[in-house]
Amino acid sequence: MVKPGGLLAILGGGQLGRMMAMAARTMGYHVRVMDPQAKCPASFVADEVVVGKWDDVDAARRLAAGADAVTLEIEQIGVDALSAVAALAPLRPGVEPVRIIQDKTLQKTWLAEHGFPVGPFRVVRSEGEMSEAVRALGEDIFLKIGRGGYDGRGQARITPGAARGAGFQEALRLIAAGPCVAEQALALDCEISVMAARNPSGEVRSYPAARNHHENQILAWSVLPAGVPDDLERRAERIAAEMIAKLKIEGLLCIEFFVTRSGELFVNELAPRPHNSYHQSERGCVTSQFEQAVRAACNLPLGSTELISPCAIVNLLGDLWQNGEPDFPAALTVPGVRLHLYEKLAPRPGRKMGHLSSVGRTAEEALERVLDAKQRL
Repeated sequence: MVKPGGLLAILGGGQLGRMMAMAARTMGYHVRVMDPQAKCPASFVADEVVVGKWDDVDAARRLAAGADAVTLEIEQIGVDALSAVAALAPLRPGVEPVRIIQDKTLQKTWLAEHGFPVGPFRVVRSEGEMSEAVRALGEDIFLKIGRGGYDGRGQARITPGAARGAGFQEALRLIAAGPCVAEQALALDCEISVMAARNPSGEVRSYPAARNHHENQILAWSVLPAGVPDDLERRAERIAAEMIAKLKIEGLLCIEFFVTRSGELFVNELAPRPHNSYHQSERGCVTSQFEQAVRAACNLPLGSTELISPCAIVNLLGDLWQNGEPDFPAALTVPGVRLHLYEKLAPRPGRKMGHLSSVGRTAEEALERVLDAKQRL
């Protein structure tokens, strides 16, 4: 157990690392982060920043030296760097689960082999395997690169009637860079996520499901509770608890799910860290995901995941800054709304610069409030 006053190190200094660091500082911990940028979002709240790329073994060693525990806010850390950290300090969630999750080809295969519900897919490494995937899965397919893609990057869509068109050519370009996953497009009712936490003592807690809405393949808003049927909610939470234990993760695991129009539940992707769809847990849950991440990394008792108020977030992308500074005071006139900015140095289209969060008497009211506040920006 790492008691308050200890040193918690974080691989990654983006907005997730920043919010974890803020939670850790509140609890009395010292914080060191590693990031390619010296002035990363977490740098403004951390005690120390180690500058290094995600595969920089020497920087990873400097991060871990003298740390009481190490966690992460991004899964794309080189395995050699992770192993170097684990040799010097407790690394939570651990090397092996991150190795599996950071490569979608390994992740999807692991899920299928361990009996978790996944939609039809194929791992593809060549044009021949891509053609075979189209024959097996149909002509409506999403292709995702195995490593490195997020927020819609590194994806191609093959649509019916255009099996050899632009989408197929983009898929071949992605395959040339490395193995990919071809997934059959599903008829979706909605997308949800469930966050689970597990500490080294083996205690596991799952949060209620969040309902997520994407625009241009980037999360636009998320709301708790998800409002899905009770049996589906229980199934999703049970899968999350089983999966985090099976992966032996010490930390957080967010599972993104597809809910089909026929009521089926399929695992989409995994993230072994805090997740954008649970930023509102800071407002509506007894324990925020960021405090829970600190508790798990430090082997403290996990906090209650009970929802005490419906809550929602809406992401603020760099596009909002294209015509000048957004009108933040106007957004804050909406009751129950708070502003969270990440102190990123330069806004760019599609870049997450912050979020608005809110609470309400119902999920619909909480969501309505953040969307209203965003409109006022």
